[in-house]
Amino acid sequence: MLPPARPGMALADIDTPSLIVDLDAFERNLDRMARYIAGSKASLRAHSKTHKSPIIARQQIERGAVGVCCQKVSEAEIMVQGGIKSVLVSNEVVGQRKLERLAALARVADVAFCIDTAKNVREANDVAKRFGVQLNALVEIDVGAGRCGAAPGAPAARLASLIAEAPALRFKGLQAYYGAAQHIRAPDERKAAIERAVHLTEQTIEMLHQKALACEIVGGAGTGTFDIEGESGVYNELQAGSYVFMDADYARNESAEGSLFAEFEHALFVCTTVMSRPTDQRAIVDAGLKALAVDSGMPIVHQLPTAEYTKASDEHGVLALEGANTPPVYGEKILLIPGHCDPTVNLYDTYVCVRGLGTANPFVEALWPVAARGAVY
Repeated sequence: MLPPARPGMALADIDTPSLIVDLDAFERNLDRMARYIAGSKASLRAHSKTHKSPIIARQQIERGAVGVCCQKVSEAEIMVQGGIKSVLVSNEVVGQRKLERLAALARVADVAFCIDTAKNVREANDVAKRFGVQLNALVEIDVGAGRCGAAPGAPAARLASLIAEAPALRFKGLQAYYGAAQHIRAPDERKAAIERAVHLTEQTIEMLHQKALACEIVGGAGTGTFDIEGESGVYNELQAGSYVFMDADYARNESAEGSLFAEFEHALFVCTTVMSRPTDQRAIVDAGLKALAVDSGMPIVHQLPTAEYTKASDEHGVLALEGANTPPVYGEKILLIPGHCDPTVNLYDTYVCVRGLGTANPFVEALWPVAARGAVY
């Protein structure tokens, strides 16, 4: 299958729908986070589930990230193959085959994973012994997300002790990510939610200290809250991912005065073509459900604030144009800001990297593979 563009091509000539990275905005986002981390006591372990690209991961590490997070072993394998040597699977790894692949990866890279049950301790220890490696393990605690995680405090400390006693495992610390807090809109409510998570994490660390167990890593945080965890004095690894691209759903968050969050720019777009203008009030574009994730809402039409993307079917998107000052015409290319960047990225094989977006002559500078597309196992 031919790619949708080639280097040197004008933006207007890109085939659609295609996944566009605004390189200028993207690099500014990377630099903003790097400056923040340089002045923080916490490190960045950037989450690669957002971009699924060792090329982007290497740029994050060049700017000071200590490594990356993944959600799946298959993502971790692709990151290591792409030259990333420190990877945390910030998720439970369950099942013989997955644990074997993780143990094999530990022979060539610094890898870690999360545990929230004693049975997983036994299974992982058995596999690691057979492979002749020591697997790094974090206890995941549920700090409010209601997803995976042992209960904070004594239950988490008991689990950490089991890991520390397992000869083929190494206890590394805590995973304390509060995913649901990332999109709490009001900044004071968002901060209050994270402060509760910090308190639960701190209590757990104290119980670990009572068992003479040190937390080398206390990880969590995301794009919506990383500065709160970063300033807590408790977390030392921040796992923000979406900051590289931003999306329409993050744009709905309100920002506290002076927050770095407000400075991050939209850097990911889906380029689409107006394929039909059946009425003056409606345009149809060629980007629908197979081109955009809509789990977090419909995309925003970039630079056409009075046009609204109202409906998606498999291959079509409907734009309502009522009130639009300069409605798009048949054949015109427009950019959409995805509602949720992570699953949108997973729909594409290739990033079309554009330089000069917003200028008179934007052009394709590079094509990057979405190397971990479909790495969900």
